[in-house]
Amino acid sequence: MSARSTMETARAGATARVIDVCGRKVEVLESGSGAPLVYLHGFMDVHGLKPDVMAFHEKLATAGRVIAPAHPGVGRTDENPDIVAIEDVVFHYLEVLDALELKRFDLIGHGVGGWIAAELAARHPEKVARLVLIDAMGLFVPGQPTGDIFMMAQPSDGGSNVSLRELLFRNPRDALANQLVPDGRGDIDEELRRYQMLRFASWVGFKPPYFYNRALTNRLHRIAAPALVVWGDKDRMVPIAHGKRYAELLPGCMGLKIVKDAGHSVIAEQPDAVAALVTEFLA
Repeated sequence: MSARSTMETARAGATARVIDVCGRKVEVLESGSGAPLVYLHGFMDVHGLKPDVMAFHEKLATAGRVIAPAHPGVGRTDENPDIVAIEDVVFHYLEVLDALELKRFDLIGHGVGGWIAAELAARHPEKVARLVLIDAMGLFVPGQPTGDIFMMAQPSDGGSNVSLRELLFRNPRDALANQLVPDGRGDIDEELRRYQMLRFASWVGFKPPYFYNRALTNRLHRIAAPALVVWGDKDRMVPIAHGKRYAELLPGCMGLKIVKDAGHSVIAEQPDAVAALVTEFLA
C-alpha cells in the first residue's frame, strides 16, 4: 500500500503533506535525507504545538530523513473514532507505516509519542533498527504516577496557565515556557493544536489506566534494537523513575541520559543537548 499525497506544502525547511491511510487523512512532516527516522511527537512538540519543525527537529534531520506523522485528531490528521486504547493507536501507526512503505527504520518518541514507540517496538521488533525514548510515558511505576495534565490544563485565577507550565517545564516563569503556554488567550492556532493534542491524549490517558499499560513492562524484553533513554532532570509530568525503569527493562539499552535544566518539554528547553545525544547514538 503506497501513500497517496493529497496536499503538500513547504514549512521551515520541511515538507508537510497529507496522505491517505485506509480512507483517513494523515499529516506527515518530513525533513532531511538518508535513512528513515520516524518521530512520534509529544505535547510541546511539532504537531502538538507547532505546525513547523522546531530547533530540535532541524538538528535531528542531520542524522537522517525525519518522518513525523501527526497523531489522530492532531493538526490535519483525521480523528479516528475507533481509537479507545493504546492498542488502537499502535494499529493506526502500523497502517501509516505501511502507507509510507517503511519496512525498517529508526524510531524516536517523545512523551506520549515515546509510549507509542515503545508499544510498537515491543510488538514488531523486526521493524525497529534503533529506538530512542525521550521522557516517555507508558510504564506503571509504583509510587511515581504520571502528572495529571488534564487537571493542570484548566486555567486558574482568571486565565493563568502556571499549573500547566509547572507540569511541562523546568521553570514555569521562564520566558520560553510563557511563550509556548501563555496566560490568557494565546495564538489561536497554537491554542487549537494544544486542545487537539489533549483531546487525542484523552483517548488513551483520561481515565485509569492513566498514561500507562501494565502489560508493557513484561513486553519490553522483546525489543531487540539498541536503545537510548533521555530524560529531563526536572520532569514533573513523567518522573525520572520511569526513565530508570525503561533503561532497566530494555535489553539493548545503551543507558539513561539525564539532561540538566529541563522538564518534560526537554526538546524545547534543551534542543541542542538532546539532539547531540540522539544524533551521536544514531551515528
